[in-house]
Formats: sequence, structure tokens, C-alpha cells
Amino acid sequence: MSMTATGRAGSPGPEPSGGLRVAVVDYGAGNLVSIEQALTFVGAEVHVAREPADLEGAEAVVVPGVGAAGPAMDRLTAAGLVDPLLRWIALGRPYLGICLGLQLLFDGSDEDGAATFGVIPGRTARLLDAPTLPHIGWNQVERGREHALFAGIADGADAYFVHSYAGAPEGVSGEVAILAETTHGARFVSAIDRGNVLGVQFHPERSGATGIRLLGNFTRWARALAAGAGAERSPVGAGGTAGGD
Repeated sequence: MSMTATGRAGSPGPEPSGGLRVAVVDYGAGNLVSIEQALTFVGAEVHVAREPADLEGAEAVVVPGVGAAGPAMDRLTAAGLVDPLLRWIALGRPYLGICLGLQLLFDGSDEDGAATFGVIPGRTARLLDAPTLPHIGWNQVERGREHALFAGIADGADAYFVHSYAGAPEGVSGEVAILAETTHGARFVSAIDRGNVLGVQFHPERSGATGIRLLGNFTRWARALAAGAGAERSPVGAGGTAGGD
């Protein structure tokens, strides 16, 4: 990955973030090199978390990943990371889920029936009326509202996707979490905002300057939140209804 690429849309990378300590969770669900490089480029101090102790000292957590929810949950459980990640979210600490890391925030997945984190009410479902599956390549991210995560990024900017499933929020509390949508056949949710929890279905580390800008925005948002300013914590449990508060 070239950190100087301009990609399909967006402006050059943001100024360094000042060394935010970011734990990137490794549960064997994808290559972490690109996301580590991208976060380092925007000034974050990155380390890989493979067990609960690796979260100590972190100011923000990033959970990337590709693949199905069931094996991912099995690996996270075996590593003892599920409960620490849920506590992290419940304590109001900054979380960014990327692709599968976003899908895990929902109650469960229709792909394999797995139960997932339950932070956002709804399920991960197969893309509807998709002209091709998996959905691979550049597509527009159309915001429903503004958020610091997209500061300096044009509405409708292109980002890079690789997936066949996406989260489908349910109910009022699920709907209000929708931050952006994308069209591939039917529209699907491509970004969410639930208090201290953010998620994107696309891969910012593969989205050129737009993705770099977004990751820089995340580090600044996370630093402010870690310092006590910004979003409320996200409740944790079935449908995001238990714990947290």
C-alpha cells in the first residue's frame, strides 16, 4: 500500500495525530499490515493485540477483519478477547470496526448463524439485489449526517469494498446508528456511529487518500473522546440493551 496515493477521491493525508496509542486486534481474520501502516502514517502509535493484556495502555481499539462471523467469534473467544472488548465498549472507550469488525457489532450474522457482540440491534445480512457478489471495488459512501469521522471528506467519496454481507440495523436505536450508506443493488449500511463506537464496511487502509483522511480523523476523534470530550458510551448486550450505563 502506498501512503502517498491519492486514491479515487479525497485530499492528502491529515497532519499526524500526536501518538494516539491504538491497539489493532489480531484474531486471524485478515492481513493487518496495511491497517498498521496506515494508522502509523497518520501518527498513531500502533501495537497488535492478541490477548487481553495487549489492550492495556491503549487509548483506542481498531478491530479489522474479513470473512465470516462464526470463525471470528470462535477465535476471539479462544483468545479471551470477547469480554474485554465488550467492557472496552461499555466503558465508553473509542472503538473502530472495519468490515468484519463492524459486522461483529450486531446481534448476529445470517451468514452462519453466529451470535455476535450485540452492541447494535440488527443482524448482518447478505447484500440484496447485488449485481455481483462479493462486492469488490470502489463505490460511493453517501452520508446521512455529518460526523467528525468524515471531516474533510466529500459526501459520496469513493472507498474500497470487499464483502458479500453488511449490517442491517433494526428498530429506532439501530436506525439512528446509521451514518452512511452505499448502493450495490439495494442500499446497505456502510458506516455507523453509536456513541463511542464507529464502524465502516469499506477498507480505509485500501481507500487511498480518502481512507487515510478517515483514519486521521478517527485518531483525533478518539483522542478527544479518551480525554473526556465527545460521544456517550454504547450500551452492550442483546441489541445493545444491557450494560454500559
